[in-house]
Amino acid sequence: MANEPSWEDIFNPTPAPGDPAVQKPAEPEPLQDDPFAALFGDAQQPALVEPQQPALVEPPAPAAPASLPTDDPFADLFPNAAPVAASAPTQDYPATRVLPAVTAEQPSSRRAARESEGRRRDGVAGSGGSGNDGGSRGGRGDSGRPKKKRSLLWLKITLPIVLLLGAAGGVAAFGWFNYNEQVRELLGIPLPTDYEGTGNGEEVVVAISAGDIGSDVAVTLHESGVTMTYDAVYDYLVENPDVGFQPGNWRLQKEMSAASAVTALQDTANKVTDELLLREGISLSSSLELIAETLGVPLEEVQAAAADPASYGLPAEATTLEGFLFPATYELDGTETPQQVLQTLVNTMFEHLDAAGVPVESRFTTVIMASIIQREAGQDVADYAKISRVFQNRIDVGMNLESDATVAYGTGRFDSVWTEPEEREDPSNLYNTYANPGLPIGPIGLPGDDAIQAALNPAEGPWLYFVPVNLATGETMFSETFEEHQGYVDQLLAWCEESDENATYCE
Repeated sequence: MANEPSWEDIFNPTPAPGDPAVQKPAEPEPLQDDPFAALFGDAQQPALVEPQQPALVEPPAPAAPASLPTDDPFADLFPNAAPVAASAPTQDYPATRVLPAVTAEQPSSRRAARESEGRRRDGVAGSGGSGNDGGSRGGRGDSGRPKKKRSLLWLKITLPIVLLLGAAGGVAAFGWFNYNEQVRELLGIPLPTDYEGTGNGEEVVVAISAGDIGSDVAVTLHESGVTMTYDAVYDYLVENPDVGFQPGNWRLQKEMSAASAVTALQDTANKVTDELLLREGISLSSSLELIAETLGVPLEEVQAAAADPASYGLPAEATTLEGFLFPATYELDGTETPQQVLQTLVNTMFEHLDAAGVPVESRFTTVIMASIIQREAGQDVADYAKISRVFQNRIDVGMNLESDATVAYGTGRFDSVWTEPEEREDPSNLYNTYANPGLPIGPIGLPGDDAIQAALNPAEGPWLYFVPVNLATGETMFSETFEEHQGYVDQLLAWCEESDENATYCE
């Protein structure tokens, strides 16, 4: 393929041999006062032929100025151009540009000569000397000159760069949005621990139980989506040790700063009196406290209403309402009695058990198993069915359930799953599934739909052990052998010792 014409070819074309149309005129006299000589270098100017003009009536000559300005405003643009003589007549354009007698056979510049040649020669490219046919260069335009082929070198260079930068930017954006924490850790950028402002407008009701301390509230706010991290609330409470909390349901927003969330919990205007919220896994005693706070009645009145479980239609084996109050949010109008509220909660549990296909005669054992799964499971709902499988496998091979949650419940600790060796060895605790075979004597909390479904439909698997290795996230490991399980137990203990925050989960 022929080379592209260069700028030097364009401004200094090589004429075709013997072509009279582009022969240089015989030594014409150059114009001395040509202001464009600097632009066209040593290009020779053709001799001017004085045109013959018809006689005109001359208007009165204007008075000549005393002197012409000496400051040339274009001197910087044309530093080498010779100035126009002071005696030159005043015109719109310099006199040297008016060439009425110049013919097409004698162009006024080399560039004009090249263009004139291009018009007259058929099939020769205007770049001169290339010998390329005009048609092969893309055809002719309306002027009759062959079109120059535009170089695509800039596109070949810049397009890959643009694509590469775009791809790199896309990868960077994908990594930042999908692996924000890992990227920040890699770059040494501290992770944010707190939101700014008073929430995103999405309402959420949180339940504070009687006896909850600062670390309990920090966990509740974080798990409810109110605060970004546990640390944000815990650190705020450390700096403000005089802050206390009232039990009850509180209307907050998601994505609140720790300071605004704690402040909102001090304002009784945010206390919910027309909604009752019971969370999955909480105990009967906490449920009764929340009912009393919501209704605005003494706790003893609610406890007395719950003292006769048979009056609510519970199975004969049930000695309390534990496990049979369905955890959900209930709209109240403020006129309900404690008995009416409790009956509504029990009826709702029966409705969900029936919907799950639980026979009436199996309600009690199903609720017991579901309550254990609910208390033992973390935040990952997918683990519920696997935990159910572990317990079922143990029952099938004659092993004790060995649930720490049941042992802790029997000792009166309803908010912990940590136990001591002597507690696990005590058979007098009828909820102790280490020392006693089979299910405990009753439920240990309020199970929700996911736990009920898991109790009815265990996952497939050979596991006999499970243990959470991160109590903040609920990450749980399952194993088939005791040796493997013990390794995960050691991992959990190491996690508990990593920080003060972790330690609060392990108390």
